[in-house]
Amino acid sequence: MAIEPNKWGIIYNPRSGTRKIKKRWKKILEYIESRGVDFDYVQSEGYGAVERLARTLANNGYRTIVSVGGDGALNDALNGILTSSAERKTDIALGIIPNGIGNDFAHFWGIEFDDYEKAVDCIINHRTRLVDVGYCSYFHDGVHEKRYFLNAVNIGLGAQVVHISNGTKRFWGVKGISFIASLFLLLFQRKLYRSHLKINGEHIRGRIMTLCVGSARGYGLTPNAVPYNGWLDVSVVYRPELLQLFSGLWMLLQGRILNHKMVKPYRTKKVKVFRVHNGMISLDGRVLRTNYPLEIGIDPESIQMIIPE
Repeated sequence: MAIEPNKWGIIYNPRSGTRKIKKRWKKILEYIESRGVDFDYVQSEGYGAVERLARTLANNGYRTIVSVGGDGALNDALNGILTSSAERKTDIALGIIPNGIGNDFAHFWGIEFDDYEKAVDCIINHRTRLVDVGYCSYFHDGVHEKRYFLNAVNIGLGAQVVHISNGTKRFWGVKGISFIASLFLLLFQRKLYRSHLKINGEHIRGRIMTLCVGSARGYGLTPNAVPYNGWLDVSVVYRPELLQLFSGLWMLLQGRILNHKMVKPYRTKKVKVFRVHNGMISLDGRVLRTNYPLEIGIDPESIQMIIPE
């Protein structure tokens, strides 16, 4: 198969976002063409298509693969590359043009949703950095599976908030409304989950509200995590009182959630989740439908990300 070392393989995910976001894609495409970029682009047609398309591009020799979408589409592209048959997966550079509902990982690198021209220019400049990739290992229907992530795994209420927030942003296209919906969820569903975790050899048993395991900021729950130090940051959140909840929300917005008395932070390379009873699992904003136990770990320097200068 002919190698395409300089040609971009672009994956556009039209199902991720509002009509405004879909119209924005046309402007992105026009700008890419105006910069004289040599590229092919493919459009996903449904759930799971981005992962399949990324795998196909990697297998066909493309060494610059660009995800146009949100965190979920980026996660699918990551998994497609890492499960491809490409001989040297670390030779493949993954670029981001944020155009989806949630763009938390792009924001971590300073790639902002409102400036798609800067995102395209960043990929043209092609400054890359090897970054860590988190993984979630589990058995599904008796078959061992491994799913990769760049940002975070959320379990419990955190996963519900991400899921509800994504849904309201998809419907309204307004970030503020999604936050209000999440706030009401926190206020009226301060649910506790019977849990059994193992972190750094310590068995944690009891009722928790949410668990976040982040290779990056984890939607604010692991604010000190960075995807290039070979570690995972973990936040175990216990149920706060009502006033503590309001202070916790403020601290979350300020990036100081680890100072909250109901949050216990850890830094580790592996987390074993034996049980979070009825706890939803969200991986980079994607709901993961499987059963416990889970093993969450880190593979250092496993993918090249294209990042700003």
